[in-house]
This record gives sequence, structure tokens and C-alpha cells, in this order.
Amino acid sequence: MMTTYSKLSIVALFLSVFTFAQQGGGMWIPTELNEQEMKEMGMNISAKDIFDPSQPSIKDAIAHFGGGCTSEVISPKGLLLTNHHCGFGQIQSHSTVENNYLEDGFWAESFEKELPNPGLDATFIVDIREVTDKVLQGVSSTDSEVVRNGRIKDNIDIITANTVKESYQDVMIKPFYKGNKYYLFITETYKDVRLVGAPPSSIGKFGSDTDNWMWPRHTGDFAVFRIYADKNNKPAEYSKDNVPYTPKHYLPVNVGGINEGDFTFVFGFPGMTDEYLPASSIEQITTKLNPAKIEIRENALKIIDGYMKSDPQIKIQYASKYARVANYYKKWIGENQGLAKSNAIAKKKAYEADFNERVRKACMTEKSKRCVEYPSLVSDLDKLNGMIEPYNFASDYFDETIYRNSETFRVALLLNNVLALEKKEGFDAYYNRIEGYLDGLFKDYNAMVDKEVSLALWDMYKENMPKEFQPKDVNITADDIKNSVIVKSLAKDTKKTFSNKASFLKALKSDALVAKIGKVKDAYENNVTKNQSQLQAQINNKMRTYMKAQLEFMDDTKFFPDANSTLRVTYGKVNGYEPSDAVYYAPTSTLKGVMEKYVPGDYEFDAPAKLIELYNNKDYGDYAQDGEIPVNFLATNHTTGGNSGSPALDADGNLIGLNFDRVWEGTMSDYNYDPEICRNIMVDARYILFIIDKYANAQRLIDEMTLVK
Repeated sequence: MMTTYSKLSIVALFLSVFTFAQQGGGMWIPTELNEQEMKEMGMNISAKDIFDPSQPSIKDAIAHFGGGCTSEVISPKGLLLTNHHCGFGQIQSHSTVENNYLEDGFWAESFEKELPNPGLDATFIVDIREVTDKVLQGVSSTDSEVVRNGRIKDNIDIITANTVKESYQDVMIKPFYKGNKYYLFITETYKDVRLVGAPPSSIGKFGSDTDNWMWPRHTGDFAVFRIYADKNNKPAEYSKDNVPYTPKHYLPVNVGGINEGDFTFVFGFPGMTDEYLPASSIEQITTKLNPAKIEIRENALKIIDGYMKSDPQIKIQYASKYARVANYYKKWIGENQGLAKSNAIAKKKAYEADFNERVRKACMTEKSKRCVEYPSLVSDLDKLNGMIEPYNFASDYFDETIYRNSETFRVALLLNNVLALEKKEGFDAYYNRIEGYLDGLFKDYNAMVDKEVSLALWDMYKENMPKEFQPKDVNITADDIKNSVIVKSLAKDTKKTFSNKASFLKALKSDALVAKIGKVKDAYENNVTKNQSQLQAQINNKMRTYMKAQLEFMDDTKFFPDANSTLRVTYGKVNGYEPSDAVYYAPTSTLKGVMEKYVPGDYEFDAPAKLIELYNNKDYGDYAQDGEIPVNFLATNHTTGGNSGSPALDADGNLIGLNFDRVWEGTMSDYNYDPEICRNIMVDARYILFIIDKYANAQRLIDEMTLVK
């Protein structure tokens, strides 16, 4: 039942939203920074120092790492810093039982011993330009979504083709503010990125899943890579002849420390937020979608965890996968808690009431098209959200049980595509592409583990997926998995199986598991996908108009564009927080806390002997503050996935830390930023230097950097 609010409570709630909005938050396009506000909060440099397309600026040190994280250049020789969890896949790929870099760490003793990583790249943003008028040329508000999208695509293709750039640069155009604005990005991508150093997981993942999204943290979540370029310092594929990249700008590292109340900003590539959803969308997320996904992943994680604890080889195989699954499992739990604690739904309702009142007053005297569209926007969105909810639930359920958390089912889905394309143009190219993907997937595949996970998820699918979205008379058994070509031959020797195309295709056509998953897929696509897509197109149209209306009527609110994996700046201050009544957390943690959590031999809270020795001897070098080694700290910067590895910078643009997480309740900032609750978590730069210098004895890396106080 919807709660009814008095006019007084609505006003009070809206005022609280407005107050919070003025205290920080936001992921700002770096060409459109509020320099005055940033300086009032403590910044000493100018907006041009942060982003200037015509000359070197801080943006030239910030790279999109592997398309999913952020990294930053910290030396004139292309030394690249990012999170341990962002480089985890690369560290894992170089690890064996004999040379386990996940367990022991890795530190290259010279340039020659730095390890290449095929497929890993680092992308810099050279310039950002608004191109809204050009992209929307010829687009009418009466166009259907299909027609509109087609015209926009044609315009983007023309703009891209006519943009003046260097041959080694690329052009990317993305929508902002729900498609009300468009920006063009000129990028440079370096494709030779080598692993230089990484602490052991007992440092880089200290606390692992127990501490994930929590405070206090004591995690040295960092890894060091290096960008290599051709002899002209331009992007190039891997070659032994490549040389360390010379950046236009690199970040000095501040060893002077931070204090509560200090200004800080984070510069990176946040992945996705949805800050302007109506209350009905937030209700659907918290009451229907998140609980289902949490339950599915909880069951999968229990099974994987049991195997990892009993078998060292499986622990290596599944370390990265387990972390990926657990990451969002825990995030969704904290997200729900934060949205409840911050009263997000009530605040959204109050905001919507204020919006509707402003529209009503304006339209008492105004006769315009917007006065026809705007008054019903919120109610129209509420109705559409109710209509799409069962399809969103089914979509999430299929995604979590059949695609994301069962590798066997995912492979079966791909093999259905192989069969569907067998006699169509482009089949050979697709066949070869799938072979390469599967060859990589099966390197860390364990049929025994995945069978148990898959069968548990299938039971959940059968019980909880609405019957009208399931195929009739389909049941997947242990024998189906055991006897599938996926387990019997493909996982054991992908290349050999794929090499005999006729025999492989024949085997697929008689494979019971592939056939049954094909029926599951067909039922989903026929009953869910089409209806969901049609409704989502209507919601997208309404949301675009709602965003436009908010920009017009809510002129006393700060509007920043939702994150979309493009370069952004967020700023705030070092600050502790109160997660609950009578509980206050200080904004910094120290090495002392590592030792307090230390459990010998524990896979989450073990600590290396040398780190313990350094602590016992107080052998801290120049990196201590008040006699302690700082490890992590908190600030009010507004971050999300994709900001992992982003530099935390001080008032002068020096590196003071490395963003890697948020507090648990603060994960709801993807939908509702609240400076009372939301905190990002960073590795203190001094802890990074301490580990590199005193723990790893990698002085050659310290010598590359510029250290300032």
C-alpha cells in the first residue's frame, strides 16, 4: 500500500533533498566543472588544470583501464596505477601453482621482466565537445523511438566521419541526460599494457568478501602496470621493440598525508548510475528485483566457497569468478539497506510532488505542448513501471540463473547460436570467434563445481520463474550435464573439438542439454524479451521527457548527467560517518587494524610474515603519520563501479589515494546520493608507497615517481 504524506511532510522531505544536493555529490563532465564551488570547498588549482584539450592537464594522466576500471599514470615512464581487483584477471593469468602471484605477489625487477597482457588496453580522453544540435538535427518529438534512434545513428555516423583527428585516435559519441544532450570524445588507446607489480592477495584483497563494501577497511587494493608505445610514443600492439610510454602529464604523489575536512576529488570513468528514476522504479528495485538476485547469488556462492576452501587448485581457478559474483551480491544488499535508511522512496515522492506542483502552477496561465505532456509524466511512468515489473523480474531471473552464474548453461546458450547460424552468412567468422571465447573460458572451468551450481540454479528457475515464461515439460538433470558435449569434450580440448566442425555440429544437434537450454531461451525470448523491449521503449521516451522537464522546472537543483563510462570528476571532503545510532567511524584506518584482524592461515585475514615483521619493528620509512602507517580513508566523493582504480587527488592535484570501494549503505548512491551516508573508500597513497618500498623492495619504482609534501 502506498503511504500518504501530508503537505508539511512533503515540504520537509523535499527541503532535506535540496539541502543534501547542495552539499556535494555528482559526477561532472570535466569540461563543465563548477570551479567556484570546488574552490570554496578547498581546491587550489583551476578547472583548466584538470581538463584542457589544448595543453597538458591532469586528464592526460587518467586512463580507462581495460574498459571497466580507471587507472592513472604516476611516472614519466608510463607507470600505471590501478586496483588489485582491476588487474586481478591479469595477475591470475600469469599465476600457476608453482608461481602463484595471487598468493605471493609479483614485482618485476626490470623493464624486461614486466609481463605482457594480450587484450588489455588503456584509453585516454584527448578532447570532449558537446554535439547535441548536430546529433538531434532532423529529429522530431513526434518520431517513434525506432525512427528517432535511426536518425540519431545516421547523424552520429556523419559527425564521426567528419571529425578531424589523428590516424591513431578514435571518436566516441554518447548520450547524456537521458538523450537530451550528446557529447563527442576523441580518444587514444594504448594496447601494450604490462604487469609491473602486485602485492599478494593477503594485502591486495585483505578482508576479501567479509570486508567488501564495509568500513573500516584495511586493504592494499592496488597493482602497478606500465604502458608501452612505439618508438614515436604512439599507440601500438604489443611488440618487444615497444618502449615505455612518455605521458603528457603524470601525477605527483603526496606523502604529506590527509586530514579530516581536506578537499579531495576523484577523476575517473564511473560505469552506470540512474539518479533520476521515479519513486515507483526504486520501489521495484528494492522490493522485487534486488531480493531475487541476492537469493540466486547467495546459493551459487555457498557452493563455490565450499569447493574453494577444500581445494587449492579450485581456489585459484575460481578466485576471480567468486569475487565477481560476490561483489554485486553484497552490493545489492547494502543498496537496499541504504535506500531504506535514507528514506529514498519518500524523498523521491516529495520531489515528484514538488515537480508536479511547479508544472501545475506554470500551466495555469501557459498554453504549450509541455503543459499537455508534463502534468502526467510521473503518473505515466508509475503505470508503465507496474506493467513492466513482471518482465523485468523474469529478465533478471533468466540472466542470473541461466546466463551469468552458470558457465555450463551460458556455453549451451552460445552453442544454440552456433546451430542457428550454421547455414547463414558469417557463420565461419562467428564459429571462430566462439572458439576463442570458449578456449579462454575453459581455462578456469571446473565441471564438478559448475554442475552443482547449475543444478541448484535450475531448481530456483523452475520454482520462481513465472510459469508463463517457462518452456513446457523441460527439466534439466545431472545426466544432461554429465553427458553433454560441453563437459565430455569441449571443456577438455576446445581447439580439437572445434577443429572437426562436421562432427562437432552433429554432436550438438543430439545434445540433450543444448536442446533443453535452447527451449528455455526460446520461451524467454518469445514471452519476455519482446514485451519488455516495447515497454522499455515507452519508459525511455517518458524518462527523456521527464529529464527535460526537470531541467526546465527544477532550476534550484544541481543536475549532473548519469554515469555512462565516460570521464567524470566528483569532489568532496575527507569525512567519517555514522552508519547507525551511537556509532561513529573515523575517516582513516591504519596498519594496526590489519594486525587486529589478522588470523593466521585464514584465506581472508591472513597477513604476510614480512608485513608483520615491518609492523613489529615499526619499520615504516617516510610513510608514517603520528607513528602509524595509514591504510585506507573515507571521503564524500560520489563514486560507482568503473571508478575502481580512480585517483583520489588533493587540493593541488597530487595523488593522495586510490579509489576502490564504497561503504555498504552508500552503494545506493547509484540511485540516491546522500552525503550523510555515502562514502567512497580509498587506499592511502602512503600505504601503496610503503608496500612498494619497504615490503617489496621495489625501489626502482619509487625512484620513477615524483614525491611531494
